[in-house]
Amino acid sequence: MRSLELWYPTGETFSFIPLFLSPRVTAISIIGFGPKTLKATVASMIATFPTLCPNLQEITLYSLQRDPMVTAALSEMLLASNRNALRCFRVDYPLTEEARQVVHNLPNLRSLSMDIERDSSLPLVVLPNLTNLGITYYHDDDCLRLFHRAKLEKLGTVTLYSKSEQTGGFLEAFERVVLAASIQNTLSEFRLCTARSWEPNYSSFLPFTQMTRLTLDFSCYNGCSSTVDDDVITNLARAMSRLQTLELGDPPCYEIPTGVTATGLVALAHHCPYLFTLRVHFQVASLSTPLAIPRTASDAEPTALQRGCALRRLEVGGISVPEESVLTVALTLAHIFPHIEGVDGPDEDSVGSWDDNWDKVVEAICVSREIINRSSEKHIPFTPWSTLVNISPGATLEGTI
Repeated sequence: MRSLELWYPTGETFSFIPLFLSPRVTAISIIGFGPKTLKATVASMIATFPTLCPNLQEITLYSLQRDPMVTAALSEMLLASNRNALRCFRVDYPLTEEARQVVHNLPNLRSLSMDIERDSSLPLVVLPNLTNLGITYYHDDDCLRLFHRAKLEKLGTVTLYSKSEQTGGFLEAFERVVLAASIQNTLSEFRLCTARSWEPNYSSFLPFTQMTRLTLDFSCYNGCSSTVDDDVITNLARAMSRLQTLELGDPPCYEIPTGVTATGLVALAHHCPYLFTLRVHFQVASLSTPLAIPRTASDAEPTALQRGCALRRLEVGGISVPEESVLTVALTLAHIFPHIEGVDGPDEDSVGSWDDNWDKVVEAICVSREIINRSSEKHIPFTPWSTLVNISPGATLEGTI
């Protein structure tokens, strides 16, 4: 056996763990532990990992109960491990100062997740092979200090879990430290999660042209804080043509004073043909009227709309669709996102409830696609939706939409 993975083991299970450990085991993953499990038992077991498994390459320990005894055991385990062998070290615990000094300089580390406590010392980060970084922090300055003068030549994915009381101008400060470290040239995935309401400055992401995933999770409780509009979405789309996942805020609210219109969605589909997942606040009313796109030179390159944006599912959250607009909304969405197959409603923590009319929208999309497919098979001329909404078949989108 080369890998051991346990989810919420009980105290009895812990006593059997040594039976499965040997020098052949290179990966250990333990997520939480059951009730009544003694912290001393957990700490004692963690401390034995380097001895029983001297060739450990991957260590993942999440959701363990907070206790100084466990913190000490985690740090001792890291210090005793083969530092040249470690490729992945993921914990949601703070480490001792000595352990932080080590983990910030592991020569072959590829993936790192860690907690940063307030006012803890942060040694200079020199991780030349790190590609994936996850940080849980309790104050913006602590997170930013980690990137100061850091040497992260291959960093591609950053995931931040903010426990900070305020987010404020975090993105602007993050942009400055990342640009100073030249990480924007390699960063392709960025995710920031906070339970608070927030009004991000999205322009801070414009220098990150290699981005394939941009996710900002923040709450819409106590009033929607989303400020995404057509200008925001168009500027992001132009800067990030490789986007595959775009998620801004909670699933869309049922009451949206502002939001992206059909114009912004068209711009997104045009500039980001590889987009596969989308969650953004949008105005469903803008999909209920015929969509007009400016005519341009017919001999230009095919547009993303003609090639077909890759989007399969659209998050609609708690947005409602008027009964009389179901067909128009379905046809408009099918035109903007030719491969769309369904929509996703609100999750348990979102504001709003599912509108059954979205089921009818999805059904109409499927029916229209079936009609087009059958017409194509039988070589029956079919009037394209682009004709109905005043879109030139050979047109290219240019300028601001």
